[in-house]
Amino acid sequence: MSQGIPIRSILHKFVGLSYHYPMSKLTLTLKLPFYRLNACKAAEFERLTLLNTEVANTLLRVEKSERRKYTSKDFHHVEIGSMWINQTIRNTCAQTKVKKFKRLPIEVNNQGYRVSRQGNLFTVSLSLYRGQKKRIPLAVHSASHQETLAHIINGEALLGSLKISKSRKGIWYALISVSMDVPDAELVNGWIGVDRGQNNIAVAGLPNSFGKFWSGKQVKSLRRKYQKLRSLLQESKKLRKVKEIERRERRIMTHINHVISKQLVQFAQDYNMGLRFEDLSGIRQSSLQRQKIKSDASQNRDHWAFYQLELFTRYKAVRAGVPVESVPAPYTSKSDHRNGVIGKRVKHTFTGVDGYTCNADWNASQNIGQWLGFSCPVNL
Repeated sequence: MSQGIPIRSILHKFVGLSYHYPMSKLTLTLKLPFYRLNACKAAEFERLTLLNTEVANTLLRVEKSERRKYTSKDFHHVEIGSMWINQTIRNTCAQTKVKKFKRLPIEVNNQGYRVSRQGNLFTVSLSLYRGQKKRIPLAVHSASHQETLAHIINGEALLGSLKISKSRKGIWYALISVSMDVPDAELVNGWIGVDRGQNNIAVAGLPNSFGKFWSGKQVKSLRRKYQKLRSLLQESKKLRKVKEIERRERRIMTHINHVISKQLVQFAQDYNMGLRFEDLSGIRQSSLQRQKIKSDASQNRDHWAFYQLELFTRYKAVRAGVPVESVPAPYTSKSDHRNGVIGKRVKHTFTGVDGYTCNADWNASQNIGQWLGFSCPVNL
């Protein structure tokens, strides 16, 4: 038996036992837009952010060995509260390669603010100014974080830092870090293998049963569209517009991965199973591509957010109590899921040594789901 084989998988395969996972810690960052923020408060946030950036850049001009000796007392002339200044000092000292900040949002630890509820709205109370103990209540629209905010108020979740940040559209947000214990992962009846690729962004296959496919046609089309658009803009030397297009493309892909990850977790919950991913770490170095393929954004694997999809799925799964595992990737798409014998893959079709054919991505998902750490039986 090879090193690193999960014993719980072998027990589940041969004895029919399920594995009970320990309590997990979930850390989230809530992005909460301020509700009906007036122009006066928005202007004050902007002014304090610029002042905070100036403090950080002042620190960057000091030798690295001396920065950590600074405290809020060294900036007593700055009207921002001492807890906020101390956090700025910590954030600046943590950045060892930055020469100058263009913009550094103001941030404070969990002692500098309080979350409460007033009627149907949640509020964040904080003291921004030095020497003023009066807190400034700001209504925050709860959006889709009602449950998490309720856990904070009930003491079931621990607050982390608070950052006040503005989006490119001029919307001010409170970014609140939250950590909480989530229920134990449920006892699972088996594992759903998830194969990721370009023809299909993801294929989730139930053990020896049907699979759920998320096609990559839309993403390929988007990649080609934005690549062509960027090329035209670069020829016109509209570099700022090129960056806007890149950000738009990134947002679309992030949204697609969020949607797929949510559906993957729901799929696992519906069948009371865990999720298994192939470990794709280092794939950019181990999987060589021809220059012709790399020049096409729809084919270049470097442009596909495989890890982001897994990351989104993992934190959603932890929250839902669904266990997630990673298994080695080699030969998952070339092995026959029935017996582990190496077959032949041609584009979307896998062919076994006995002539058996099936969808290559579905076959890979089956191998990932039933992975036991060894190859085909000796008699084959």
